Amino acid sequence: MPDLLIELFSEEIPARMQTRAADDLRKLVTDGLVEAGLTYAGAAAFSTPRHLTLSIEGLTAESKAVREERKGPKVGAPDQAIEGFLRGAGVAREDLEVRNDKKGQVYFAVIEKPGRMAADIIAEVLEQTVRNFPWPKSMRWGDGPLKWVRPLHSILCILSDEAGAQIVPLDVDGITSGNTTRGHRFLSPGAFSVTNFDDYEAKLKRAKVILRADERAEAIWHDATHQAFALGLEVVEDRGLLAEVAGLVEWPVVLLGQIDDAFLGLPPEVLQTSMKEHQKFFSVRNPKTGRIERFVTVANMETADNGATILAGNQKVLSARLSDAKFFWENDLRTVERQGMKAWTDQLANVTFHAKLGSQAERIERIAALAREIAPHVGAKPDLAEEAARIAKADLASEMVYEFPELQGLMGQYYAKAAGHDDGVPEACLEHWQPLGPSDDVPTAPVSVAVALADKIDTLTGFWAIDEKPTGSKDPFALRRAALGVIRLVLENGVRLNKTLLATAFVQNEGDHFVQTYAEPFSHDFEDDDLKLFRKSLRTKDGWINFDMAQKILINFQAYSSYGSEPEIEAARKREQIEQGSLEQVSDLLSFFHDRLKVFLRDKGIRHDIIDACIAMPGNDDLTLLVKRAEALAATLATDDGENLIQGFKRANNILTQAEEKDGVEYSYGADIKFAEDDAEKALFAALDAADAKIAPAMKEEDFSTAMTAMAALRGPIDAFFTDVQVNAESEILRRNRLNLLSRIRNICLSVADLTKIEG
Repeated sequence: MPDLLIELFSEEIPARMQTRAADDLRKLVTDGLVEAGLTYAGAAAFSTPRHLTLSIEGLTAESKAVREERKGPKVGAPDQAIEGFLRGAGVAREDLEVRNDKKGQVYFAVIEKPGRMAADIIAEVLEQTVRNFPWPKSMRWGDGPLKWVRPLHSILCILSDEAGAQIVPLDVDGITSGNTTRGHRFLSPGAFSVTNFDDYEAKLKRAKVILRADERAEAIWHDATHQAFALGLEVVEDRGLLAEVAGLVEWPVVLLGQIDDAFLGLPPEVLQTSMKEHQKFFSVRNPKTGRIERFVTVANMETADNGATILAGNQKVLSARLSDAKFFWENDLRTVERQGMKAWTDQLANVTFHAKLGSQAERIERIAALAREIAPHVGAKPDLAEEAARIAKADLASEMVYEFPELQGLMGQYYAKAAGHDDGVPEACLEHWQPLGPSDDVPTAPVSVAVALADKIDTLTGFWAIDEKPTGSKDPFALRRAALGVIRLVLENGVRLNKTLLATAFVQNEGDHFVQTYAEPFSHDFEDDDLKLFRKSLRTKDGWINFDMAQKILINFQAYSSYGSEPEIEAARKREQIEQGSLEQVSDLLSFFHDRLKVFLRDKGIRHDIIDACIAMPGNDDLTLLVKRAEALAATLATDDGENLIQGFKRANNILTQAEEKDGVEYSYGADIKFAEDDAEKALFAALDAADAKIAPAMKEEDFSTAMTAMAALRGPIDAFFTDVQVNAESEILRRNRLNLLSRIRNICLSVADLTKIEG
């Protein structure tokens, strides 16, 4: 069985596209070969800046002959239907066979496809792959219609076996296939022929091209860390940058450079970000001081001066970049020293957060008020939480964050310290953005937790209030991420929040929208500054919207406005709508939290039906309580007693439900042990009494583990009861008593969790 080697040789492919392109090449070619009737043992794809390579082992030499029978329309069907069938089957009318079917005579087409040689199939599949390759961006050059990410120079396509290698003939817009390739552009510019994959990879390496991206990355990291270690330094790990740089070079040459002393006073994160984003340099840190003192650059060339000229050029460009960063840093510090963070928070009044949700400054007012409300729940001082919330986003107006948006929060921490803030306030400027994803760190400092929750809850309630919710796969405002952030903040810090707080946040957002809606008709009577003052005057000292003042101001302006309706009635009606609507919005948002919680807990091994059983219970707005209950129920159902108890509960519930529907009454008036005749029946009475005595106080104390254990202990008595006792006894007194006993089983179990939601 021959092996196939394909290489598409072009100008430099952008690093970010290489891995995906290699995967696409492998999938498109292998899928096409299999569809055409060829099989293979294994396939691997590789990429360098100029080489896109696919190696397939154990390919069958030819496809098998195929005979297919295809049923067509009835005899006598319209000619149009028959012609369509003929085109689809690829046969002539005289080739059709007439056969008897259940519904009469029908046409059958017998399609026989002879086997084809692998080379013919490969040429056809590869041409289609090249012409329809899914590049994110592509270009057309020359006179032909072919598009490629960069100009395509050559195609290598050979089949090799013990007898040798043969070229698979192929022509794509004048680019004919062959058995030759090229190595490094400057270090080995000549072409050379290859016979198989091993020969290809070995000759490429001799021509100064390392084919495998992981091998290039390993070589870069090895050389960089060893050079840094020799100077007592360490390279700051960055896997994303390592993968990108490995895609920029074919023959990596690691060079260690020096950062000018004038820039060593910059925050290490500024140095690291500037060097990474602009130059693709690795940062080298002094572990004793934590400062970034050197950098690592990776060249694609070996030079006679061992890279000295390359380093000198890189250091010159780096100094220019860092001079800009130094200017931004020093300018921002001067602003903070003169005016504090207020210089930037004032500017945020001119930055729109969302057309329907006001400016960033208005959003900060809401977050500050909400942070005060949350603070007692997380062990933070309300004044500190509000202070942190008011400056947490100030750095968005700084010059440094304008240049490097990825430093938002981090620079806020530096500037808050420089402005004299302390007691966890500077740290909250950084940490309130977290967590940014499922693997990001979660803040634990009380002030940071309060502001982070306020920020994310305001975002969610705001967009819910204006009906901008996620739909399907679309989530332009990252609301799913915000919900997951709230869930992780609450669970990992043991925070006890409830829907009252969500309702408060909704009133805040709806109130801002109310002010915006009802102030706009009067905007022509105001100067811009007056309008801002008007809107600001509607807030209480705690940041909440003052509806009463809003109504009075609107009424007073009635005489000066062309607004036609009655402001007093309109304002009162809107206020009532907001307060009522917020409760409906809270319910909908809470369902959204529950959906995200299911995804979050599913990754932790808790089934969705277990979560549903707990969501159906009172207090489901307390996510910490909800998860605590779900974990206890999952642990109980993992035991034999717990699993079998579910069957007993469902049996009891089914019998009881059917009897209640049949009799038209509810059996919930309590069973009496004096009517118990069987020992198993009496034992169940005693077991239910014992369980009730344990479960009720345990549930009150939120000790779900004890409650679930007591519930699971009912498994034995319930099983014995159903084995020895006939519920639907002939005596109506015994039957009613036993049905009421089943009602006790149902009520006790449902007091712990809604077991009707459990599957299986």
